Amino acid sequence: MLLGGSLLTVGGDADGVEELLRAGLLACPSCAGSLSPWGFARARSLRTADGPVWLRPRRSMCAGCGRTHVLLSLVGLLRRADSAAVIGAGLAGGAAGLGHRRIAAGLAVASSTVRGWLRRFAAHAERIRAAFTVLARDLDPDPPPIEATGSVFADAAIAVRAAAAAAVVRWPLVLTVSVWEFAGAVTGGTLLAPSGPAMLTNTTRPWAEHR
Repeated sequence: MLLGGSLLTVGGDADGVEELLRAGLLACPSCAGSLSPWGFARARSLRTADGPVWLRPRRSMCAGCGRTHVLLSLVGLLRRADSAAVIGAGLAGGAAGLGHRRIAAGLAVASSTVRGWLRRFAAHAERIRAAFTVLARDLDPDPPPIEATGSVFADAAIAVRAAAAAAVVRWPLVLTVSVWEFAGAVTGGTLLAPSGPAMLTNTTRPWAEHR
């Protein structure tokens, strides 16, 4: 009997992820068992800075516990039509004090869409700030101080950048993704989820790709 499925964030290199999956080198987040291919999820279009791309997320099944997982590419976030990099640029603009209309014009995105990003991030900003501050300290035992700005929103964005910088310090040869793709990876794509981000605790470095 198959147990309920979930989402698992993986690297942006689809061919590389497929190789790892078929070789049994991707671990189940529920029991650490070996994942194997199990079909595909529904294809969807994702807006990026370079134009739309089509993604067809891979499904996997654990040989140990029988759970199924959709492998969400770290280029996107859960239930968002824009890439993590595009959304991150909007959030960075919000942290800098820009309004949603100005951000939307710069990104060629609907202003209502940007307003939704900013509101969702703001709703969980303190939780995001605290979680990524802890992550930065876990990854780098001597991180640079994170100065408060007086804005919880901006402080949260700074904490995200600090954690990504700490990851580069710890794994300088394997971290190959942007700040906001990193944020999407360590939250399992849930950075802007309605209930807030779910910080991952595994140490498999889903944001890192070996070269």
